[in-house]
Amino acid sequence: MNTTTMSPEEIAILDTMVEKYIAPTIYHLGTEKRKAVKYDRRVQMYGGEGIVYLLQLFHPGELVSNRIGAYMILPTSKDSCGFHTHGTRKEQELYIVIHGKGEYQEKADGQSEPKMVELSKGNVTSIKGKALHAIKNTGDEPLIIFVVTTYEV
Repeated sequence: MNTTTMSPEEIAILDTMVEKYIAPTIYHLGTEKRKAVKYDRRVQMYGGEGIVYLLQLFHPGELVSNRIGAYMILPTSKDSCGFHTHGTRKEQELYIVIHGKGEYQEKADGQSEPKMVELSKGNVTSIKGKALHAIKNTGDEPLIIFVVTTYEV
């Protein structure tokens, strides 16, 4: 997976695209309101196709993990995030669809047949343990997902 921090020009283009659908503003205790603190462009994320953008909302140390809250943006129907697991990091993850349409796949392990569900605004998925999941934009507009990652207990 090729992760790249984005230039100010690329961030402005992404902000313009995203702000048609959401206004990602963060109000973190003790700080001024702000936008995302880090923008990443991930090419062929986990073996997927195209580009996935991640907007990290918190600085390291602000919460137990700066990965707790982020926006994932798949701009076109050519963009997807391939199968991956969070079990190696002992994490659980929720995808909350904010805008767009997608196809979510999950499987219990690397040998299982994938289960596919169509997603749209308001749908929520969850994954934990060594199970795998993947997501693809299937619509004409950006697929915007709010990602909540927690640690397993």
